[in-house]
Amino acid sequence: MKILVREYIKKESTAGIMLIFVTIIALMFRNSIFSDFYDALLKTTIKFQFGEILLIEKPLILWINDGLMTIFFLLIGLEIKRELLAGHLSSVSKIALPAIAAVGGMIVPALIFIVFNYDNEFAMRGWAIPTATDIAFALGILSLLGKRIPVSLKIFLMALAIFDDLGAILIIAIFYTDDLSMLSFLAAFSCLVVLIIMNRLNIIRPTAYILVGIILWVSVLKSGVHATLAGIILAFTIPLSIKNDKNKAVSPLKNLEHNLHFWVAFTILPIFAFVNAGVNLKGLSLEQVFTPVSLGIILGLFLGKQLGVMLFVFLAVKLNLAALPRCSTWLQMYGVSVLTGIGFTMSLFIDSLAYQDSNIYAYTDKLAILIGSILSGVLGYFILKYAKSKKFCFI
Repeated sequence: MKILVREYIKKESTAGIMLIFVTIIALMFRNSIFSDFYDALLKTTIKFQFGEILLIEKPLILWINDGLMTIFFLLIGLEIKRELLAGHLSSVSKIALPAIAAVGGMIVPALIFIVFNYDNEFAMRGWAIPTATDIAFALGILSLLGKRIPVSLKIFLMALAIFDDLGAILIIAIFYTDDLSMLSFLAAFSCLVVLIIMNRLNIIRPTAYILVGIILWVSVLKSGVHATLAGIILAFTIPLSIKNDKNKAVSPLKNLEHNLHFWVAFTILPIFAFVNAGVNLKGLSLEQVFTPVSLGIILGLFLGKQLGVMLFVFLAVKLNLAALPRCSTWLQMYGVSVLTGIGFTMSLFIDSLAYQDSNIYAYTDKLAILIGSILSGVLGYFILKYAKSKKFCFI
């Protein structure tokens, strides 16, 4: 189990470092002579039509945010299901601390954003932006610190990020759903029923689930519910462990998760970062940057996440609801709490839902995500670098 965790952390860390480079490239493209090309690329319309039955016409950026990111959510769903059934979240004692910490890490940033924007109805659509944690970026920072950080603390961060993702999924489903099309919703529900039947019949081949999943995605897209939720629904219907014709236990879920991880980490997320992180910095003034929305995001990520996580961890430990991760210190826990303010991927995604890529804030909302994430990453790194490890503790 420890070997699998170390391999997972190594992959996520590498992916996080790669995202940093892609973000820098996106900013360079958006603020260079290639700016017009960058804009034109994102607005390129791609149309898919199947006779008179189906027509989907979207700009490239929405094909990525609604389409490719569904695969990202499929991977998240697979990881959540595996962890809940047979992993680090499979018992109350294992989930207590990261679950409590994640709740604090969502409530306090949201409250900070609301304080700055309560009187602006459109701005309030972004209240969930600073509630997210980007596990790839956070583990990327931890990887730079090597063996200074106990594995138990890295597992805590992974588990907290999983609960963050669960929270984000619920937020998207409840607060970022348009008017429902009942016909499309019934089609999506029918797909879900088919997937459940396939699960009960112990169908092994992931291809069968994916084919139904594609129909599910189209149905959810047309229903008014955000399309990426189709990935979560599909993930939860794929069996964790069943026996094949030779009476040998196999795991369709683990196999699909393993096959998807590389493509999501090193293709889909970098593409998403490239099209969403390109912020136009030309002509920006401090007055534009420090608007209520920007301040709500920056302070929500940088202060809200660390205060929320640390406060709820402190209360959980002092009330004997949970214990600190093995071999970790309070200062190390604070450093990890600061790192949870790296929102990036999920924050950008929620931002695209909240403001629908509107330039009403001159894209300073996206810039605020970058600023809050960078501040959290830098401070968290230096705290953990100089935090002393627990003596006489063998990891």
